[in-house]
Amino acid sequence: MYCGIPTAYGGREIDAARVVIQHSAPRIRPNHDLAIIHRDPHMLIVYKPPGMLSVPSPGRRDAKNVIGVVRHILGMAFPVHRLDEFTSGLMMVALTEECQRRIKNLLFHHRVERGYLALVSGRFPEEPCTVRTQMVRNRGDGLRGSSEDSDEDGAREAITHLKLREHLGGNVSLVEARLETGRTHQVRIHLNEKGYPVLGDNLYASTGISRAAPRLALHAFKLEIRHPFTNEMLAFEAPFADDLEALRRLLLRNVVR
Repeated sequence: MYCGIPTAYGGREIDAARVVIQHSAPRIRPNHDLAIIHRDPHMLIVYKPPGMLSVPSPGRRDAKNVIGVVRHILGMAFPVHRLDEFTSGLMMVALTEECQRRIKNLLFHHRVERGYLALVSGRFPEEPCTVRTQMVRNRGDGLRGSSEDSDEDGAREAITHLKLREHLGGNVSLVEARLETGRTHQVRIHLNEKGYPVLGDNLYASTGISRAAPRLALHAFKLEIRHPFTNEMLAFEAPFADDLEALRRLLLRNVVR
């Protein structure tokens, strides 16, 4: 289901039947502040804005992070997975150590559905594809990447399913990525290695591509998990973040013209 993501972008196409006005809701800045989408005694689903860390960083004690914000609000929070700092979208947070253990077990056995949307450079093929590589911490230049040697020390299988959503102007495509495994920077690395780097990626993409967006154009839009305690299926979709939707519509107008 679509979840209640706050928005301040007036150019977005919306279904009026899905708009909810909550007069008593806390005042937050859309696309800047954390929003709690689902809460129960065991876990949360939150919307992480771009520019916020997922977990505390030893070298950046003053930087806001999801776990720190949740602990401040609820008194308890345990990380189970991460989103990159400048990636927006849906993220799970455990409220007990037992829930943390159970969710990590579901992730390990690939029982959590996670989907991303990315604006990438190039005309992505019409045919869906699956990228399956052995990922290592150092591909030879100090960055994470894929290795042809499956026996290389620390190599771990990484599987990403990719499909085109739409072609946009400026030689840009909107691509959906579904994770089967969840390695660090997996979507960014696989798209870059296929020749379709994510716009705004200042780590793996070339300088020109990295400057083509206001930030990393990656958004965690889909999350499905069978609740580790109740067995209820939880399914959420978060529309593109305000800044990326504005960029998408700007590029789309170039196609129409």
